[in-house]
Amino acid sequence: MRLRRNPAGRGQAEDLRVSSERQPQLGTLGGMTPEQPEDREGGVLPESTLARSARLLSLPLGVAARASVGAGKRLFGGDADQIDAQLKDAAAEQLFAVLGELKGGAMKFGQMLSMFEAFLPEDLAAPFRTRLRQLQDGAPPMPSSKAQAVLRAELGSDWRREFAEIDLRPAAAASIGQVHRGRLRDGTEVAIKIQYPGAEAAIASDLRQIKRLTAVMTPLTGGVDLASIAKEMAARVSDEVDYTLEAGAQSQVAEALAGHPRFVVPRVHQFTQRVLVSDWIDGRKLTTVIEDSEDVRRQAALDYVTFLFAGPKLAGILHGDPHPGNYLITPDGKLGVVDYGLFARLPDGLPKPMGQLIRNALDGDAEAMLAGLAAEGFIGKDVQASELLDYLAPFVEPASVEEFHFNREWSRGQFLRVHNAMQPGGVATRLNIPPLYTIIWRAWLGGIAVLSQLDAKANFASVLREYLPGFARA
Repeated sequence: MRLRRNPAGRGQAEDLRVSSERQPQLGTLGGMTPEQPEDREGGVLPESTLARSARLLSLPLGVAARASVGAGKRLFGGDADQIDAQLKDAAAEQLFAVLGELKGGAMKFGQMLSMFEAFLPEDLAAPFRTRLRQLQDGAPPMPSSKAQAVLRAELGSDWRREFAEIDLRPAAAASIGQVHRGRLRDGTEVAIKIQYPGAEAAIASDLRQIKRLTAVMTPLTGGVDLASIAKEMAARVSDEVDYTLEAGAQSQVAEALAGHPRFVVPRVHQFTQRVLVSDWIDGRKLTTVIEDSEDVRRQAALDYVTFLFAGPKLAGILHGDPHPGNYLITPDGKLGVVDYGLFARLPDGLPKPMGQLIRNALDGDAEAMLAGLAAEGFIGKDVQASELLDYLAPFVEPASVEEFHFNREWSRGQFLRVHNAMQPGGVATRLNIPPLYTIIWRAWLGGIAVLSQLDAKANFASVLREYLPGFARA
């Protein structure tokens, strides 16, 4: 499929084939659904740094206040375990409310935390699980008047002519924008992704403030390295809010994987910097398979891992956001993959040294692994080969057997081990992640977290042998 940019400044696909069955619950536009007046009393995302910072500051202040209340209850004979459970539940409730309502960088940060829930001790994970998972699926939407104002600004005053129907109630609301379901004039069902006004400024402000507050917010997250997460996310803000970049990456993957037996990638039909129109994919969230049979979980996990590894080889693109909200199980059992805001272009596939380094670790060849890591720029300070092998061995454990079981117990053990290795003087503090590998590391680490939530057992080593250059034995 080829994309072209027309004189009005928006991109449009030349091919508008129907991609899914008709669903009747859409509200029609034109004369049947009048445009609502624009709400001029404030934006969807509060753009005042002071206002957003005040909301974020309420999180650590809330922790301190609840700790004081809990101490008082214990002093007067309250059950300590019950009080602790109530405090953690209240912390989870506040965290979801603040991060969800602020959207922007705050919500995006919360969505990242929701992936790593499987790494946390159960007493912390349990109250967070349900509420943080809501951040994977949606948040309070912006008013329809605001959505229509963005469409008018991006597509022109006659934007209604682009669509036969559109549902002004969002199908999903996330950190940077929300998605509406619609239908093109030729009958193609589409997802219309609309960016929140002020998204880029709000995200940048939130992430700066979160980095300042990481020390006092850590009690909310059981020791997760918040500073590193916020820093890595801040580095890619400009790319994620430019839908023209996303459209290019998504189109490349959709063309490369068209007709694939296991994957469905929506074709792009139209785009501007703040609006993206692509095929609608029917399906349920990846995480819903947690309640399914072992066979269903195994297939979903294999498809998920395969897509992460196969994308660079088949399409030259690494999907850099392993967030489970971006993956759908379609009615025919395939894996639908959406949201290409975070990606890396890897025209030659994943770096071959990665596969070679994992193979060296599996073979116990510490010296070869140390030399390879140094050559790729991973070694920052003096590191002994033996301690490096001990540190990295669990990361390659899933590739060491023909069938590996990802679960919360295993992931929590790895989290504690890595957390300890990041203490002053620990081996992790003497390693670097070169720029080429940053997004790959994020995708893989997030993928491990999601697989642990799925509680899946499968032959993951076979995926590496097929799609990770340098891993298979010669």
